[in-house]
Amino acid sequence: MSSSYLVLEDGSVFEGEQFGHLCDSFGEVVFSTGMCGYQESLTDPSYRGQILIMTYPLIGNYGISEEYYQSKMIHVRGLVVREHCTEPSPMYGGRTLDDFLKFNKVPGISGIDTRDLVIRIRTKGTLKGMIVNDRDSIEECIKMLSSAKAPSETNLVAEVSCSSIEHHRFGRDAHVGLLDCGGKSGIMRDLSERFNVTVFPYDTKCDEILENKVQGLLISNGPGDPAHPDVLRTTVRTVDELSSRMPLFGICFGSQILGLAMGGSTYKMKFGHRGCNQPVKFNGKVYITSQNHGFAVDDTSLRDTEMLVEQTNVNDGTVEGIRHRDLPIFSSQYHPEASPGPWDTSFLFDRFARSIKEGRL
Repeated sequence: MSSSYLVLEDGSVFEGEQFGHLCDSFGEVVFSTGMCGYQESLTDPSYRGQILIMTYPLIGNYGISEEYYQSKMIHVRGLVVREHCTEPSPMYGGRTLDDFLKFNKVPGISGIDTRDLVIRIRTKGTLKGMIVNDRDSIEECIKMLSSAKAPSETNLVAEVSCSSIEHHRFGRDAHVGLLDCGGKSGIMRDLSERFNVTVFPYDTKCDEILENKVQGLLISNGPGDPAHPDVLRTTVRTVDELSSRMPLFGICFGSQILGLAMGGSTYKMKFGHRGCNQPVKFNGKVYITSQNHGFAVDDTSLRDTEMLVEQTNVNDGTVEGIRHRDLPIFSSQYHPEASPGPWDTSFLFDRFARSIKEGRL
């Protein structure tokens, strides 16, 4: 098997074995701490623009399954693993990770010391990187990485949001909207169990959402910086205008959008939270949650607003959920729909349903 190289902007070079699609790739290098869920992570639109490291050493052992897709395609720009399984369990059909990456034209690199790599990122913060196959191009890559813009500086949401309004009828009594910033299929699954759903592109205006007579709005997960100018003038403005008109529920990127719309601010974390084992304190209990985000709401920015921090991360104290003092508006920075991970917090969808029925939290 031929060699491949992971090159980081700090000049570090990791040599491994090429698998997946044979091509070069550029992205922000991030890591996920989950022991499983690699297919869900690869197809999660929130990973758009990123090269993903899986910290668990063996990836691909249960293959690829039709039921685990979170979107129709892989969104990561590259996959880095210690070892990829070439003979997965036949339980889910036996399709290999290598074949899955090749089909989606995404490169992979294995044989990397992922422990060393993750320690480097935890120490220095998220780094830009490239997967390349030509050793002679490494020096030029390092120069390019030092001046290249991070993918999160572009409007990644526009790349993953739906392009037109979609109506889904499931025979439910209530009707909600989903503002699609790159929503996972797991969110639609949990909504469909409770509501009829109309999906809106991320830049839909307030009046158009109101015209569709939805009773509440969920703002989905998504990639990149929630304070990107294109997102501020569209998504954030729309949520601000709707905040006094209907119940709102933000998930992940949607939580950050709510924070911005209600007068707060966000910031880029040193290396973010990614994995299906993140502890969150909420109402005196600790829940294990599924997460994938590199930005967060600044808790100090909410002091002069009507928003309260009601959930925090046990490991670092960062904001994991906010709510309005009086209005039926709340969020979770993590993913209550899991996919992958525990369903401990799926009750938040019931909280959303209750807020629509009763007009309060």
